[in-house]
Amino acid sequence: MTTTKENDKPQDLTFTYNRFLYGAFVALGLYFLLAKREISSALSNFGIALIFDPFDQKVMWNNRPAYQQIWLIVHLCIVFGLLGIMLFNWFVR
Repeated sequence: MTTTKENDKPQDLTFTYNRFLYGAFVALGLYFLLAKREISSALSNFGIALIFDPFDQKVMWNNRPAYQQIWLIVHLCIVFGLLGIMLFNWFVR
């Protein structure tokens, strides 16, 4: 006979998956930006990476440590900067 605990819950792996996918999309964005020089592809990959918050998503924005807020704001500024560069190049041509 086996004993099981009634309170056994499956392990929540969303934090692990989100961190992995965030890193993968950032790496892909860096690849397109630095190796291929394709700003539009890098922009889309950096933007998609923001969907997968690498930190605990259960913590509200105001309760997060400052370094997490700064990290995500800098990431968003990079996305907007790439968008500005892409639009500038598109209108100048």
